[in-house]
Amino acid sequence: MLQRVVWDALHHRGGRHGRIGVEIGSDLGFTVVDDQRRAADGRGRPLPGYFGSLFEEGRWAPAAAAALCVRTVIEVWLGGRGYRQELTGTTPTGPWEEFAASGLSGARTSFHLDPSYFGPGEAIAWALLPEELHGRECGARPSPVSFPIRDLRAGAAGPACG
Repeated sequence: MLQRVVWDALHHRGGRHGRIGVEIGSDLGFTVVDDQRRAADGRGRPLPGYFGSLFEEGRWAPAAAAALCVRTVIEVWLGGRGYRQELTGTTPTGPWEEFAASGLSGARTSFHLDPSYFGPGEAIAWALLPEELHGRECGARPSPVSFPIRDLRAGAAGPACG
């Protein structure tokens, strides 16, 4: 699960690799931060995505991960404004909340996987290897890609590298 969400965050449209960060909070909880710019309406607000959520259409991996979660919180930053939304599965629990954000573009999404679907250690990789995060299309656009992975679980072997 984590591997697919990280792959999606890392690969921008047009083949460019983005800057990302990963934090593993528990065997069933992780957060991914990316710098992908979201599509916006004429007022600079994000366009509604899957099921009216902040999950942008076309980025199926994080939306699919949310479907297997008891709780997902997504924040999107566009032009100094932030938008936050909580979901249960793929269903928003309410409308987006707006807040002041940095001038950066991107998102932070925290996933809390449903323990009825996953057992301990089944959903979160201990390490993400570069060959798991890149495919043939990446060879055409080589890019030195590394990103921080903070594993906060007790007994974690230390940070893994992408």
